[in-house]
Amino acid sequence: MLLLRGIITLLTIIVITVLVCIPLFSMAVIALLIPGTPGVHFRRWMEVWLFLWTGFNRWLFRVLGTTTMRIDWPDGHEVSTDQWYLVISNHQSWTDILILQSVLWNRLPPIKFFTKAQLIWVPFIGIGMYVLGFPYLQRATKKQIAKNPELRNADRENIRKACNRFRYYPSTLLNFVEGTRFTTEKHARLRSSHRHLLNVKVGGLSYVIAEMGGTLHRLVDITIAYPGEAPTFWEFLQGKCPHVDIRIDALEIPANITGQPDEREQRRLLSAWIDELWRLKDQRLHDHRSPPARPVDTSGRDTALQT
Repeated sequence: MLLLRGIITLLTIIVITVLVCIPLFSMAVIALLIPGTPGVHFRRWMEVWLFLWTGFNRWLFRVLGTTTMRIDWPDGHEVSTDQWYLVISNHQSWTDILILQSVLWNRLPPIKFFTKAQLIWVPFIGIGMYVLGFPYLQRATKKQIAKNPELRNADRENIRKACNRFRYYPSTLLNFVEGTRFTTEKHARLRSSHRHLLNVKVGGLSYVIAEMGGTLHRLVDITIAYPGEAPTFWEFLQGKCPHVDIRIDALEIPANITGQPDEREQRRLLSAWIDELWRLKDQRLHDHRSPPARPVDTSGRDTALQT
């Protein structure tokens, strides 16, 4: 039954992806023929296909009972689709992206996220993200930069170009600030100072805030907590993740960060702020994973065996 559900879900998503990409690519060709600001505004209407694709996936997960999303969003009334947002979240699985898109659907503008340049070769999805303006990052190694110094600023330039487009219409940009998915092996190798998270990297956030600090309405901090090990994409589609707990906080970005002209000082302040958010997130994940304490039984019997 689980295998059948996974096959049906995957095939349906593939079909809908193809159907959405056909008109999206056609509009992208037209956008290339429209110069300047009018062309940028035309690109906004291309996002309707991202909105429909995300909404359909959300509906599909509900119909097939893929998972139950238990959401804690105390300040959800403070966001809208008419503002600009920067979203950060812990990252454990590619499933996170589907969850974030579903949870924020029609609450914030459609999500775009930092993605590896290699993903442009993924059929339909790669080109789709490119024409929608997802920031593609090279993530060059020190060895590659030594051979080609121009790579040092390539990611910053890509983020700058993306932010210039996003200024024209309400947008949401997602950044997984850990830089990679959490695994036990990475946690040990990278010597993380947290129990359930990797250390943050604020370079990408710093670039976005430098370009759009005055435009951003809120930073939306999301904590994704799975009941056990994070499911793989395929396990999630099969329904092997019965529920997921999601905490969302919409926070004002401190003015001393958005208004700081010195790049080094801005990054220092930003790093301290995000580190504190990560400390709270790590505690929240630890509390979620820790079993509740047994009630005290003064009779001397084991309460776990009582019914």
